[in-house]
Amino acid sequence: MASWQWFHRLGSPRWFYEKTESWVPWLAVFAIWMIVTGCIWGLAFTPPDAKQGNSFRILYIHAPTSMLAMSGYYLMAISGAVGLIWRMKLAFMVMKSAAAIGAMLTFLGLFTGAVWGKPTWGTWWEWDARITSMLVLFFLYLGIIALQEAYRDQDAADKTSAILALVGTVNIPIIYKSVDWWYTLHQPATFKIMEKSTIAPSMAYPFVWMILAFYVTFAWLLIMRTRVEILKRERRTTWVQELARD
Repeated sequence: MASWQWFHRLGSPRWFYEKTESWVPWLAVFAIWMIVTGCIWGLAFTPPDAKQGNSFRILYIHAPTSMLAMSGYYLMAISGAVGLIWRMKLAFMVMKSAAAIGAMLTFLGLFTGAVWGKPTWGTWWEWDARITSMLVLFFLYLGIIALQEAYRDQDAADKTSAILALVGTVNIPIIYKSVDWWYTLHQPATFKIMEKSTIAPSMAYPFVWMILAFYVTFAWLLIMRTRVEILKRERRTTWVQELARD
């Protein structure tokens, strides 16, 4: 019974807004510190790759952003499902907020992949299976953002966006397994959790650091955007109007 009360309290926009107020500055400082430290560590202090030289360093940005773009999509789809099933307004707000951040991360992953691909493959773009499926992911994010703006009725926008988000989840395993299912220029994963990793420890440690740094940054940005969305949607409520007066 207590767990259900906590679950429903978590779905309250006001409760979320008030509880996260003290988190935001700490998360901001922690995220920026981790990103700056990871960039200096990975881009300046790791040894050059035996085959790729210094061009491999872009992977400290490219790989974490691409990984988080996929994880963020799952979070967005789960939030949409929670909103559809339990009709929680906050879940739809999280879904919308995650879409914008996910689109930004996917674009960054595609862009840094192109920067890495030019010296490695000799071309900025290749219709590689993984790159193409990542482009589909980018369009899915944009589609959800567009649906949110296309409807005047917020409830209809939320439900339609949630359905598209859930349908689009089939693309995530395609992205992940594309290098195994099809012939692809994209290299297989060198860092593995369940299997022996092929990346040297001196390169792996800053790589893990950057993955954690991007997850912390994602959490910070998601909370920030969700808080803004709460104020936007709840602007007619008494508690938001009281905040505005204060």
